[in-house]
Amino acid sequence: MEIRLWRDLLDPYDLAVRELTVKFSHLRYEHHARGIYSPIEEVTGRVKSVSSILDKMQKKNIDFDEIEQRMEDIAGIRIICQFVEDIPKVADIIRNRTDMQVIQEKDYVENMKSSGYRSFHMIIRYQVQTAAGPKTIQAEIQIRTMGMNFWSTIEHSLQYKYKHNIPQHLKEKLLRSADSIVTLDNEMSRVRDEIMDAQNSMRLQANLVAEILQNIQNLYSLANQREIAKIQDEFYEVYREGDLEKLERFHKQLDIISEGYRAQSISFDEEHI
Repeated sequence: MEIRLWRDLLDPYDLAVRELTVKFSHLRYEHHARGIYSPIEEVTGRVKSVSSILDKMQKKNIDFDEIEQRMEDIAGIRIICQFVEDIPKVADIIRNRTDMQVIQEKDYVENMKSSGYRSFHMIIRYQVQTAAGPKTIQAEIQIRTMGMNFWSTIEHSLQYKYKHNIPQHLKEKLLRSADSIVTLDNEMSRVRDEIMDAQNSMRLQANLVAEILQNIQNLYSLANQREIAKIQDEFYEVYREGDLEKLERFHKQLDIISEGYRAQSISFDEEHI
């Protein structure tokens, strides 16, 4: 019997998952860094375990030599969105990328499975650079909301426990739960603008606080420490009030003060050259 070198088979897929996870996570970072809403909320990835591959080989009657051709999900990327409306936006981002090629799409959001499962699947071809040279592999990208992901995680655990033979009473409960997730996603869409405004305010406040504290830190070596302590006390007072407009005004005033101290420092240095 031929020895199966599973590690050699799976290493390129592990590399692909690592690279794709970083790329999609960086997209989220870029959106936030530019102050733009990101349709990507979270990114995770995994390489299918050998036991899962063996189970699928048995179920689908797949030979070892056919694994890479017939198994599309050895490498799996999961992209979580806040709202249903974000799913097609993420799909468009993927379609427009030049470092991967979409070869198949499966829309289980609009066409929910009989079990209640909902998600948008994209099968891509992606090239990795291995020690043995370039290798093109297939990977599955699943795009879903947080609610869909919660339901899918529970359903997957039950499938594992019951060996894909979930009792009928649990199937019915899962289906009712899936309907509740649809309702939840629809309700979240209706208040989407309010949610996004709240999140933008939180993000703006966090950025302002970080910049103000960094400014105070920079002033520590330029100004009188008593003055800096006073400025810091004023900041904490404004922060406790929870008024974003006051925090923005304080930030602008602190910028002016900082610029004045920096100008004095430069002038002093020039006089002593």
